[in-house]
Amino acid sequence: MKENQAFNEMMVHTPLCTHKEPQNVSIVGTASQGLKKEAAKHNGNIEFIDLATFNAKNEKDVDIVILTDINIDEIVLANIRRVLKDDGLITFSTESFHKNEDKLKADLQLVGQSFWIAMPFRFGHETAILASKKYHPTADIILQRSDLLNDLEYYSTEIHTASFVFPAAQHKALTGIAKR
Repeated sequence: MKENQAFNEMMVHTPLCTHKEPQNVSIVGTASQGLKKEAAKHNGNIEFIDLATFNAKNEKDVDIVILTDINIDEIVLANIRRVLKDDGLITFSTESFHKNEDKLKADLQLVGQSFWIAMPFRFGHETAILASKKYHPTADIILQRSDLLNDLEYYSTEIHTASFVFPAAQHKALTGIAKR
């Protein structure tokens, strides 16, 4: 089975090229070799852990949380809030607008209660959400990082920015729910 390289690159590089200085990154859930390879392209302490280990982490110690295959809910979000630094951000998979609009909206509303910014982004056949307490994924992209990544199949600075653009009807349907 071929790995989903778009998933590996976008789930890692989108948040890590958005946060100004990520020092501690927790990737929670299943991590393929491809995802680990993409994470190794960044500096800082990047740990691959399961949900139980994540739930036992110290408070306010993490800059970025990436959930690979963990569904977000109130309990997971409470633990994220406990360990995430004040300028931290999270990224996680969700359902596409076409596949399950209600799930996408529910996930945006859930994280929107705790973050100033909660924006969906699309890549390949995937949809994810980036939620941040400070950094905006298109306005604050770190070009010195995103433009200098090597050996990529999917991610680029332009794809990063474009992945947050939705068709007009979807954009309108998400207005007031997505926090841009």
